[in-house]
Amino acid sequence: MNQVISNGTIAEINGRICIYCDGYWVKHYDPPQESLEAKKALIEALTRRLFNHVEHGVNIPGIRLAEAREAYQRETDPERKRVNGAMLAGALFNRATAIFTKLVELQADGVEIEPDDALMRECGDYLLEALDLGQMVRHRGGDEGIDELWGEPFKAFSQPIAAFYESRYVKIAQTMRDVDRITGALITTFEGSTQIPDIKPLLLDFAEAAKRKAEILRTDPVIFKVWPAFVVARDHLQNIQPQLPLSPSLKEIHEAQAGHRLITAGTALVTNIVRARVPMPKSARELLGKCDQFRRTFLDPSNYLEDAERTHHTNEQRPDHATYDQRWSQNG
Repeated sequence: MNQVISNGTIAEINGRICIYCDGYWVKHYDPPQESLEAKKALIEALTRRLFNHVEHGVNIPGIRLAEAREAYQRETDPERKRVNGAMLAGALFNRATAIFTKLVELQADGVEIEPDDALMRECGDYLLEALDLGQMVRHRGGDEGIDELWGEPFKAFSQPIAAFYESRYVKIAQTMRDVDRITGALITTFEGSTQIPDIKPLLLDFAEAAKRKAEILRTDPVIFKVWPAFVVARDHLQNIQPQLPLSPSLKEIHEAQAGHRLITAGTALVTNIVRARVPMPKSARELLGKCDQFRRTFLDPSNYLEDAERTHHTNEQRPDHATYDQRWSQNG
């Protein structure tokens, strides 16, 4: 009988110290010693990470918080108000980081900073408001928001550092599950394809490299091996060219174009997920829908004419996302 492994179990796996989370072994890092200085460094790193993944134009300096709030409150157009809300979230975020930095500097000068200090409470309030407005902010790719990134600095502020690290392992495990889910869907989609017949080994290599990238910190020396392996595996997929006959039919040309787009979209989504190190459920569901549509249209001949007609002349309703969630979670 297989032994059940409990979440939080730490063991050496393939020469790496790992922690077990929801079916995945994730590389484990010892958290830094608890201090305001360590929290400051962590929040600054999370701030850089956040603005690296969200849409342009929202990294507003904290000193312009009043301007950003006034613009948000004054705007009445819903679409523009969303952008103003994203800019206000950025200003709030940066103001909180600035306060925390000053508190650490005061502590370094011997000033005792209590947890219930007025500036500490103000810093927490700014982070909470930024978290709420962060739902308006889109990922840099434009697909969806990743508001979980806005919550991480508040967690780092309000929790012990060790507890924050533990919460990150859960998110990384969820990220790994999304990688397996997406690449598994692509493998199934192209199974039996004559145009792209040998994609499975490339997708398996890509999935493994992506999961290794998701689990490591950029400060880890192994980044110089892991990142190149991930880039090369991704390039191998993106460079795939469908194999067409000398005189292809219109259906075969459409299949080649759609297949190439699907591979490109899948590799881009996995790249976004592993760089952000959080799942992107909305985008994943949409990609699974595209995989199903591609297979029904091009690899199931009985459905081709019906689906092609519907695609060109109607706005076809998307497939049931819950079905995909259940199907691929079982394979995850």
